[in-house]
Amino acid sequence: MASRPIVPLQQQARGGKEQKKNGAVDGKNRKALGDIGNLDLVKGVEIKPNRPITRSFCAQLLANAQAAADAENNKKLAIPNVANPKPNVADGIVAKRVAPKPAEKKVTAKPKPHEIIEINPAEEVQKHKKKDGGEKKKKSQTLTSVLTARSKAACGLTKKPKEQIIDIDAGDSGNELAAVEYIEDMYKFYKLAENESRPHQYMDSQPEINERMRAILVDWLIDVHTKFDLSLETLYLTINIIDRFLAVKTVPRKELQLVGISAMLMASKYEEIWPPEVHDFVCLSDRAFIHEEILAMEKIILGKLEWTLTVPTPYVFLVRFIKASVPDQELENMAHFLSELGMMHYATLMYCPSMVAASAVFAARCTLNKTPIWNETLKLHTGYSEKQLMNCAQLLVSFHSTIGGEKLKVLYRKYSDPERGAVAFLSPAKNLIV
Repeated sequence: MASRPIVPLQQQARGGKEQKKNGAVDGKNRKALGDIGNLDLVKGVEIKPNRPITRSFCAQLLANAQAAADAENNKKLAIPNVANPKPNVADGIVAKRVAPKPAEKKVTAKPKPHEIIEINPAEEVQKHKKKDGGEKKKKSQTLTSVLTARSKAACGLTKKPKEQIIDIDAGDSGNELAAVEYIEDMYKFYKLAENESRPHQYMDSQPEINERMRAILVDWLIDVHTKFDLSLETLYLTINIIDRFLAVKTVPRKELQLVGISAMLMASKYEEIWPPEVHDFVCLSDRAFIHEEILAMEKIILGKLEWTLTVPTPYVFLVRFIKASVPDQELENMAHFLSELGMMHYATLMYCPSMVAASAVFAARCTLNKTPIWNETLKLHTGYSEKQLMNCAQLLVSFHSTIGGEKLKVLYRKYSDPERGAVAFLSPAKNLIV
């Protein structure tokens, strides 16, 4: 509430006379309501700059009322059982002088300063709202996650932790012969080219040859391969040449061994640094064929195959897939054993070379009880899932289960050697036996 400055009565009278004299002039220059309250200094009153303006009567009344209210509150706190304490005389005098009732209401209704500072109802309500909202949100998220997990489990869609794919070429980064920069492109090309050079099933077109004769020939060639200590690339290429030639040319029974000798001679020239000579093959065949016959059959085979010897055999894929399996020596020997066992049997021609190689690795892991049997790294590099390999793997394991009782013992003796881990003595995978 605004207050006027207190002016002595003599000065007020003097000021009144001057105001009457200068009333006309002041009325013109005076702004509307400009002199109400204590906004402008009263003319004729000299106010010292360092002396504060005396309080107005109304402000003094408010101060006295505040003091009276505080005193009354203190008495209530000191004597709580007294319902209506007697008012002080000074307080009564002050109360009589207090004219405006709204001022008393304002004083008595005004909250205590310490209560305003310590408690903020708006902030407390906001905090409770946030807390309640957060709890509700958490509860709703938890309920949703539980229901989602149950639904996925019921449908068989439960998420498993994603397996980490191993970089199988990281160890060969400094090896220039490993061709790490474009090894993936090479195997993509092999996958496309394997069906072009893949022999189809031909036994129906061979009147004098059957599956048993082919198995005897392959078993003998494995023995020759071991005696000459040739590379595995040579053995796989030899069988590939024989099958492709028999698929396009009818061969009499008496020339089947000659075809095998000539095929191994060509494969040795292609793969080996020091290949065997023609005379060596003549001696191994117990001079059943002469030098000229071997060379003549070699020329016929090359003509029928159009001189195409660069083909992806199962061995090309087997090396890569074994590497992706991160194997020990036992797993590597078992995979080679099953792969050569499949190569010896005609029934595996129905599968492409990459599938035979992948199935050999899969069957080897099952035989040795490796866990996991098939992982994301193998799936990435082979391009086959466990389900896709099941039939071919079961076929290889069936060959393994019967090899001990057959007359063809060369492969069995080869992998019974302790240098190759004696993996032929191991029991076949029970979960793949049909």
